Amino acid sequence: MDRENTGGLWDSLKKAAFVIGSGLFFLIGFRNSVTWHLQRFWGASGDFWQTQWTKLHQALGGNEPALFFIGTMLVPTLSFWLLNALLMLVDTTGKPNFITRYRIQPDKNNPVDPVRLRQAVKRVLFNQVCLSGPVVVLTYMVMKWRGDPCGPELPTFHLVLLELAVCGLLEEILFYYTHRLVHHPSLYKSIHKIHHEWTAPVGVVALYAHPVEHVLSNMLPAVVGPVLLGSHISTTSLWFTIALLVTTVSHCGYHLPFLPSPEFHDFHHLKFNQCYGVLGVLDRLHGTDDKFRNSKAYERHTVLLGLTPLSESIPDDPKKARD
Repeated sequence: MDRENTGGLWDSLKKAAFVIGSGLFFLIGFRNSVTWHLQRFWGASGDFWQTQWTKLHQALGGNEPALFFIGTMLVPTLSFWLLNALLMLVDTTGKPNFITRYRIQPDKNNPVDPVRLRQAVKRVLFNQVCLSGPVVVLTYMVMKWRGDPCGPELPTFHLVLLELAVCGLLEEILFYYTHRLVHHPSLYKSIHKIHHEWTAPVGVVALYAHPVEHVLSNMLPAVVGPVLLGSHISTTSLWFTIALLVTTVSHCGYHLPFLPSPEFHDFHHLKFNQCYGVLGVLDRLHGTDDKFRNSKAYERHTVLLGLTPLSESIPDDPKKARD
C-alpha cells in the first residue's frame, strides 16, 4: 500500500473514530442531562433508567417475548416512522423551505413523485411486518438460548457504550461486503436494482429493498452484534433505533445542520459503484471511494455546523454539474 493510500486509510479511520466518539459523547451527555433534569423536577430517586425499566418489567409481569418485541420492533419502528413522516411531508409539499434548501440533489424530488413514494412505503411496510418480524422472533430464540436478554437488571452505561461501538464496527464490515455482494452482476438486476431505482433517495427508501436484500444487508449487519455480544434488550433496542435513524438520515437527501452527513451514501445512489460502506473505512481500504474523494461531495462530507447549506458554500463545478 503506497503512502497516499495509507494516509487515506488513516484519514478514514480518524473520521470513523470521530463519528463513533462524537455519538457516544453525545449519548453520555444526553443521558446525564436528562437524568439530572428528571430527578430534579420529578423527584425521581436512585437510578432513573433502572427505575423505569423495573416498572415496565413488572407491568408486563416479566413477559420476555413482549419486552423483546417492544424493544426490538415497537420502539425502533415508531422512531423510524416518526422521522420519516416529517421527511415525507417535506418531500411531498416542498415545505418548510428551511429544510428543502439543504437538498443534496436540488433538481430531484422537488417535489417527490407521490406514486413512487406510496410504492416505496408499501414495500417498506411489507419488509418490516413480513420479514423483520420473523427475524426478530428468531433473534429472540437465539439470544434466549444464549442468556437472559430481558433480565431485570440493566447493564452499566459504560457497557452499553462499548457494545454500541462494537455493533457499529460489525455493521460496517458486514454491510460493506453484503452490499458489494448484491452489486455483483449476477445479483444486481434481480435483487439490488430495486433499491437503486431511487438515484436521488428519500428517507423511507432506507428499507426499500428486495426481500433477500432486506434480510441479508439491512437486518443481518444490525442483528449480529447484539447476538454475538449477548446484549441486554435495552442495548439492542437503542442500537436498532440508532441504526434505523442513521440509515434514514443517510438516505434522506438533505444535508441538514448538526446531523451526520448523508453525502457519502447519496453519492453511492448517484454513481452506483462507489461508497458501499457506512463509515467509509473499508471503502478506503478497497479503493471504492476514489471517485467520491475527487468530488465536491467529498469536500461537503462533514457535519454542517452552520446554517448556510454546503451546496452554496461548496458548490459543484458548473461543467461537472452539466455532465
